[in-house]
Amino acid sequence: MTERPTKKMSETLTVHTTHVLPPDTNNHGTLFGGKLMAYIDNVASITATKMARSPVVTASTDSVDFIKPIRVGDAVKLEAMVTYTGRSSMEIFVKITSEHLLTGKKSIAALSFLTFVALNEQGQPTQIPMVVPETEEERWLNDTAKVRAEHRKRRKKESEQLASYFSHD
Repeated sequence: MTERPTKKMSETLTVHTTHVLPPDTNNHGTLFGGKLMAYIDNVASITATKMARSPVVTASTDSVDFIKPIRVGDAVKLEAMVTYTGRSSMEIFVKITSEHLLTGKKSIAALSFLTFVALNEQGQPTQIPMVVPETEEERWLNDTAKVRAEHRKRRKKESEQLASYFSHD
């Protein structure tokens, strides 16, 4: 049996920065939550593909915690990285920072965890490398991932039960 390949967390890092313009905002002058969620899914999918080097799909958006509003005129920066891998699935952490461009003041605006699954040519889950943390922050994210994975499994089971309750076909 061959040993499973590894990849450093830092090799999956993807950074995206964009200017928040008026069409991206709501009537409060802050970035639409749905727009930010689209940015999150996009940057996370690039990160997941870097890890798997195969097609990937979003299995779940585990959380998006909006911490501070992102205002028109700000820059919004998303930093995504794979924090944990199973056989074919991977957890992606996205840190969202806003920067007031005129003052340079930066704030954590949101945090998000997503799960992606790597697919082979037939669209079936396929094995991916194991992710290796290097820094203290990376080790913490990796060490705490199993707790989040258990929560995710419980939540999925509850969602499946709820879906069956509402399925009247």
